[in-house]
Amino acid sequence: MDTSYGVLLEAITALSAAPLATIAQRLREATLPYLGSSALVIFTEDCTGRPQKKAGDEAIISRVSIAELDHIRALLVRECPNGESWSGEALIGGEVRPVLALSSPSNALLVLADPQPVPDPAGQEAERLVRYLWTLAAERIREKVADAPPSYLIESRAASAERLRVTAELVDRHSTTLETVLAALRSPALSDDLARKSATDVAARALVALRTLSDRTTELVEEPVATAFQRLREDLKPLVNFSGIDVQFIEPPVNGRALPGEVAHAARAIVRGLVLAMMDQAGVRRIRTQWDCDGENLLVNVRDDGPGELSAATPSMARLTRRVEALDGTMSVDVMPGWGADVAVSIPLDPPARQLADVSDWKLGNRELEVLQLLASGQRNRAIAAKLHISENTVKFHLRNIYRKVGASSRTEAIAMAHSNGLR
Repeated sequence: MDTSYGVLLEAITALSAAPLATIAQRLREATLPYLGSSALVIFTEDCTGRPQKKAGDEAIISRVSIAELDHIRALLVRECPNGESWSGEALIGGEVRPVLALSSPSNALLVLADPQPVPDPAGQEAERLVRYLWTLAAERIREKVADAPPSYLIESRAASAERLRVTAELVDRHSTTLETVLAALRSPALSDDLARKSATDVAARALVALRTLSDRTTELVEEPVATAFQRLREDLKPLVNFSGIDVQFIEPPVNGRALPGEVAHAARAIVRGLVLAMMDQAGVRRIRTQWDCDGENLLVNVRDDGPGELSAATPSMARLTRRVEALDGTMSVDVMPGWGADVAVSIPLDPPARQLADVSDWKLGNRELEVLQLLASGQRNRAIAAKLHISENTVKFHLRNIYRKVGASSRTEAIAMAHSNGLR
């Protein structure tokens, strides 16, 4: 076999089996033989706990913001008729750099910073292979989120909550500062009207940008119940169109409490699984699905008119039960022979109580575990160094190893993962 084809097949195999925590690194390794880059960033709103997946230059990936990625996506949509790729200069990691942006069928976004085509006699073949590898990675992410195990769902909710908390603190602090500056600049005691007006405009724009960032982060963490249900209808549209079964949707109240992102994703996956299980029965002509929200729980009901043979003991139903229990929810199956099955699911909207879990799988050394525990308790690097009688550089060294071992790409994610495993 040609060596180049062997490398490509190995890359495809690695991507096909990659867990979410390492898929950005695997994709970067797969694309480097065809397209060099200083950093690779994946942005997918399906992963509410970790919408960014990054690999490459730490100075870039540690500073990438959702606002920057939203702007690059807008450029791609506006300037490219086919909406598939865009190249140009854009702000990424706090600096204007050359970037290549690629879309995907799942609406995920790939951004490559400082793209450098690798000399290749195949020419356009290299670009086509990069797009193929990206489409494969995006589909892998979509599938992993749809079939997320209980541990991922709990961890993702913790990461979402932690990111929202940090963003809220930043908004409060900077908003107070900017509002104070505005009050001073608007004071009649200042005589330079033009300077005051210019400074006021700049500060006002900064306030708007900061509030927009806060709203954007909240959008990723929460989803209106009506919007979440509409996405369910879109997901099930192929089944509705081609199955010959009448799938009915009872709309939830439009003013219900917003759903945490992980609850919305899990609920859609659970309903899809229930609908497929019901369709596997002979004689099913109608399936009705309904969502409601009582302010504390998402209430899901799926009912069929089949022979009443659906069993909670089948592997597919058992998997759905585990997904519900991962979110501290309940699922009951009421089977009526000759009349059909009625499945009721209740999922709390607030995160389940964290339980102490075994973190031995992370394979942390004793010192790394001490550093992680202090990090999870809210200590900064200087305080950690003082408590452990080591230098700040040593703390940073341990943190890099911790991030790699636990699969975190930032301090916030490492804290969220520690909290989800009972470390405080």
